[in-house]
Amino acid sequence: MITGKPFHCKNTILSSLACCIISIALLFFSACTNNAATLPIPSPPTSNQNVSQQDAFAASLIQYQKLLQQKPKFADRILFEMGIAYSHPKNTGKDYQKATACFQRIIDDFPESKYRDDSQMMLFQVSNVLMKDQLIDRQRQQADAYRRQIKEQESQITNLRGELDNLRQKIFTYSTIPIDKILIEKHKRRLTLLSQGVAIKTYEVALGKNPVGPKEQQGDGKTPEGLYFIESRNRLSKYHLSLRLSYPNQKDTMRSQSLGVSPGGDIMIHGLKNGHPDIGTFHATLDWTDGCIAVTNEEIEEIAQIVPDGTPVEIQP
Repeated sequence: MITGKPFHCKNTILSSLACCIISIALLFFSACTNNAATLPIPSPPTSNQNVSQQDAFAASLIQYQKLLQQKPKFADRILFEMGIAYSHPKNTGKDYQKATACFQRIIDDFPESKYRDDSQMMLFQVSNVLMKDQLIDRQRQQADAYRRQIKEQESQITNLRGELDNLRQKIFTYSTIPIDKILIEKHKRRLTLLSQGVAIKTYEVALGKNPVGPKEQQGDGKTPEGLYFIESRNRLSKYHLSLRLSYPNQKDTMRSQSLGVSPGGDIMIHGLKNGHPDIGTFHATLDWTDGCIAVTNEEIEEIAQIVPDGTPVEIQP
């Protein structure tokens, strides 16, 4: 729709100007007979098939230039008819600027000329066409800019479709490739899902408030270190959703017994505390749990969907 309007507008303007110019041109070309003896004005373009209209206009304008030098007495009439020829709608080499110069010269140099009023009218018409052409050119440039934007947007859409396909493939991968291990690296604050030793996806995590070293007793704020498995899951957790780990294992129990303390329990991989879901991954900038491993609510939902109970969990220092 954008590209159609300027061309339609231009055709309408040129049609109006053509009617005006043709009427005036016919009037003055026919008037040539009154002064034929003193001023041999060139005839309108021939219809001879061997001579193109452009060649005929060009030849006539050359004769006009000669007459302008030979017959200065008739300069106003010659200039007027030159302006008509330069702006004639059938002149494929029309030059509105030269036409304007002819009409303007009559207005400036021949104040008593009978062609002066008509020159002012023609000057207005030609100037109006020039302004309309400039407007059409701006609209065409704007349309070209819109086309470029559309191409860029189409390219962006293509890229987004590619990304969407990749995401769909990842979803398919998550749903078809079994996760056979979870690796938690405390010093990197990172949880990785593995399948046959290949990392499928990683997550940033937050740990216990006192994360360095293995958990020794209840309430010490440490996250355990060792080999565990997902024992169960709780969708009614006060931390959105939680996967319970098989802590304490035999090694943890023996260590706490040697220290004469309780090893504690309830170690989970869980989401954010209910009522605080909007902080997103910002939670991972601080270790804030009582010894659990925390991810975002969206991430625990994803992990819970693709990791079954019984999956081994290794927690490294």
